Amino acid sequence: MRIATWNINSIRTRYERVVSWLESSDIDVLALQETKCRDDQFPLAPFEAAGYEVAHHGLSQWNGVAILSRVGLADVTVGFPGMPGFAKDHDGEGEPPLEARALGATVDGVRFWSLYVPNGRALDDPHFTYKLRWLEALRTAMVDEMNRFDRLAISGDFNIAPLDGDCGDPRMVPGHSTHISPVERASFAEFERIGLTDVVRPRQPAGFTYWDYKNLAFPRDEGLRIDFVLGSAGFAADVTDAFIDRDQRKGDSPSDHVPVVVELGGGDEDDDRPMFW
Repeated sequence: MRIATWNINSIRTRYERVVSWLESSDIDVLALQETKCRDDQFPLAPFEAAGYEVAHHGLSQWNGVAILSRVGLADVTVGFPGMPGFAKDHDGEGEPPLEARALGATVDGVRFWSLYVPNGRALDDPHFTYKLRWLEALRTAMVDEMNRFDRLAISGDFNIAPLDGDCGDPRMVPGHSTHISPVERASFAEFERIGLTDVVRPRQPAGFTYWDYKNLAFPRDEGLRIDFVLGSAGFAADVTDAFIDRDQRKGDSPSDHVPVVVELGGGDEDDDRPMFW
């Protein structure tokens, strides 16, 4: 089985590109983030015509997550227990509204999550505290998920570059910028402590997954590695290869992120799949 994650930065703008890539790359399951549409606005028809079942959670023109599968979708879950919400002008009364940032499903025996972690915006912004609370609640929920599922993978845009080599943007200054602050990196490292490890880095140690549209960031390769697939021990044991598809940042109207692909299992039946690594 070949799974992938991709922050698409508007599915309505790029659905043709995604369908073409799914077919040419022979992807079985794809997690999408930043679909930027409501459920009724998601372009279902072209994906269904290509043989994919779609689960989507979107509330507005912001955020939005989806899971596309041609090997079935079961136990679709919107959000996770304890997931905090956010509202800029929240008065402290009651719970702030939840955003469309997390979607889980079981696909061919794998429990799979599409996640769009809050950006943080700035170190002194309320959204930064929200980001840390969101990550803490996610870890708690995923411990419970690992107790239920031997093979668990959480994937998506984590908005954290956990290692120095994951940041190639010269405008980002340690101690002053989100995504690379010690507290965010420590929060990311906690996922490994609970048993969820980066299954891509051992197979592709270097490489970015995001480049800003501004300042010629992509031609200069001034990017960030912020999109990940983290897996439980049972999931990691089945990983045979992994790849960051950098070429998807090229061409007309690309997303500012690229897909991250993970191959599970393998065997003779997969010998005719297109290879990237």
